[in-house]
Amino acid sequence: MNLPDWSRRLAIPLAVMMLATAATAATAANCPDRAAVAAHVAALAQGRPGPGFGFQLEAGQVDCARAALVQALPRVLGQPVGYKAAFTGEAVQRRFGMQGPAWGVMFDRHLLPSGTSLPAAFGAVPRYEPDLLVEVGSARLADAATPAEALDALRAIIPFIELPDLVLEGPANGYAIAAINTGFRGGVLGAPIAVAGHREPLLAALADMRVVVRDAARDQALGQAAGESLMGHPLNAAIWLARALREAGIELRPGDLLSLGGFLPPARPEPGLQLEVHYRGLPGDPRVAVRFTGRGTPGSAEPGPES
Repeated sequence: MNLPDWSRRLAIPLAVMMLATAATAATAANCPDRAAVAAHVAALAQGRPGPGFGFQLEAGQVDCARAALVQALPRVLGQPVGYKAAFTGEAVQRRFGMQGPAWGVMFDRHLLPSGTSLPAAFGAVPRYEPDLLVEVGSARLADAATPAEALDALRAIIPFIELPDLVLEGPANGYAIAAINTGFRGGVLGAPIAVAGHREPLLAALADMRVVVRDAARDQALGQAAGESLMGHPLNAAIWLARALREAGIELRPGDLLSLGGFLPPARPEPGLQLEVHYRGLPGDPRVAVRFTGRGTPGSAEPGPES
């Protein structure tokens, strides 16, 4: 599966956003200095744990830290292609002590097709998370008041397993993770489901679907969640993200990718795990899969066939 060239379309506007937010952040109190940012980027690139910007941060420290870091991440994560919402699921919020969602920037270097094989030790603190992407069709998403209105501003729904690297070497709260761009590193994409031609079945199915996670190698269930576990409807997460970005001075553009958050808390991959996420109830009952091996070094990946 060839990924569309979202990066070329997004690189200029997101670069402008990063420079503007970094300039604002530079004057804010408690912002990480250049040495702290460089140390975190080096830890991410080398696949080794690091201190991040602290383990127990407060909400007010997140924005300036993320802005400073995002400016440096293209060197190791590639070009920006969109944005992610984190801590949108109730279970994830409880686990990390968050009162609401947070957001980060997505990059393209480690966005891989379904069926990919990669080392279980793909990062310093590697995790997997059953997720869902949407492709933006219109900036009107930020004006949507209901999931139905949100769907009209989207082009496609895309099954997605996020593969974050939390990097942090000690117990951290949600704000500490949000400050490191919510730990984004990459993920595995399934086949897009076009909104055109599926609008009515998609609207109901997104809330009613069961997201089932299993180890196909052992035919073992690993967990499941309802679509509505993301803020009552997954598209409520898309609305929240679009509005949060607008408040930060960022307008979405057609082709932007949005990650809506984890249906289940992040889990550690183990060698031999053949992870499969099944979206039961979506048109075509789509799946997305990734296989974790014991080979390779942290940060490496070996492309595999599509599923």
